[in-house]
Amino acid sequence: MTTSHAAPPAPAPTTVAMVTLGCARNEVDSEELAGRLEAGGFLLVDDPEGADTVVVNTCGFVEAAKKDSVDTLLAAADLKDGGSTQAVVAVGCLAERYGADLATSLPEADAVLGFDDYPDIAAKLRGILAGEQHHPHTPSDRRKLLPISPVDRAAAPAYQPGHGERRRLDAGPMAPLKLASGCDRRCTFCAIPAFRGSFVSRRPSDVLAEARWLAEQGAKELFLVSENSTSYGKDLGDLRLLETILPELAAVDGVERVRVSYLQPAETRPGLLQAIAGTPGVAAYYDLSFQHASNPVLRRMRRFGDSESFLGLLEQGRALAPTAGARSNFIVGFPGETEHDLEVLCDFLSRARLDAIGVFGYSDEDGTEAEGFADKLDPEEIRERLEHVTALAEELTAQRAEERVGEDVLVLVESVEDHDGELVVEGRAAHQGPEVDGSTLLRGVDPAVAVGDMIPARVVETDGVDLVAVVGAAPAPEERR
Repeated sequence: MTTSHAAPPAPAPTTVAMVTLGCARNEVDSEELAGRLEAGGFLLVDDPEGADTVVVNTCGFVEAAKKDSVDTLLAAADLKDGGSTQAVVAVGCLAERYGADLATSLPEADAVLGFDDYPDIAAKLRGILAGEQHHPHTPSDRRKLLPISPVDRAAAPAYQPGHGERRRLDAGPMAPLKLASGCDRRCTFCAIPAFRGSFVSRRPSDVLAEARWLAEQGAKELFLVSENSTSYGKDLGDLRLLETILPELAAVDGVERVRVSYLQPAETRPGLLQAIAGTPGVAAYYDLSFQHASNPVLRRMRRFGDSESFLGLLEQGRALAPTAGARSNFIVGFPGETEHDLEVLCDFLSRARLDAIGVFGYSDEDGTEAEGFADKLDPEEIRERLEHVTALAEELTAQRAEERVGEDVLVLVESVEDHDGELVVEGRAAHQGPEVDGSTLLRGVDPAVAVGDMIPARVVETDGVDLVAVVGAAPAPEERR
């Protein structure tokens, strides 16, 4: 008599949670890592608590972001005490930028992986879980991995994070889509090119294929991201490639809105403004990286322009699309910034009518040219200037929001919640970028409304930069322009 024995149950898959900090570009990188991990047999889970492995995609942009990244890694490491978490791994910009130094100063992290570890991330994590010691890289200037001439980079073997297949981690109706990686500019305050590398465009066929995939995954708005979107195509032999691809992206079945981010003012061409303002399905939205408005400060930043040229650029855009949104970031307290420079900046802000303004106080960044500048401002002076400009920015953006009362908008619904029997529906109009530009609360919405719907409404009141709008007939985007 033969005795049969049941096969032993297959071991449960190893679980991994991705924690993403920083910008939308990092979100794309995390989704590529998630895709590689899933293909490598890992089971992705949302909650770090209880996951076998926690991968923290860090930000290394400014001091506050670095601190947030370290705090997040420490909090994840605490999950190993008495919990099921076995390993905490640092990836992302902070890990790439500091490598072995970060690993030494943060022994709570079981490994620090650089960008070049991403293609083999599943094997790396399995080795770490098995007790293998990972030797983190010594950081180097990633710009040296690619040819100086942009047109020679297409055949270069250097890996670019976020250019591979993805696995969506967020089911929301907005999805970031990477146009390019790296930057060729040499701003004296910025370390990003050194650890992100030189500018490399993705091929249009790859961008369009990913756009179609994102639409199939439920994305209604595509948020085009890069370190410098105005340079898209220069390494592929066509500096006007962004103007060409925008109509194709907007025509992807299922996509309701395409939004362009990270425009360099000195590279923003009239044709690009026309494409953004005049292409149906593309948000009339200008995300312009001004950084300051005083020409002497901008020159020391190794940037171009001044208050009048920037106002002229905004005027050009609004002549094409009067209701267009406009946002920018600014640094105050840059070395050598005088009281007059600050007055020029504040005057510019008062005249620019920006919908969203980010203000940062200058701080030295490792390895940048500005780190060696002699005429640094006192930290207390920088703090006072930061507070002054931030308060002005809040006042001005609230005023700009009030100017939109009576305006017709199309709102992409991002949340539908029941608060004690009351339906609370919130989303973003075309002039509101994801996460940082305010939102629109909808009233009079059909109870059947769902996340991802595009709702026409009219603005009736404001709350700071946020809008309140009543549902009603609004003209189509191409009619409003």
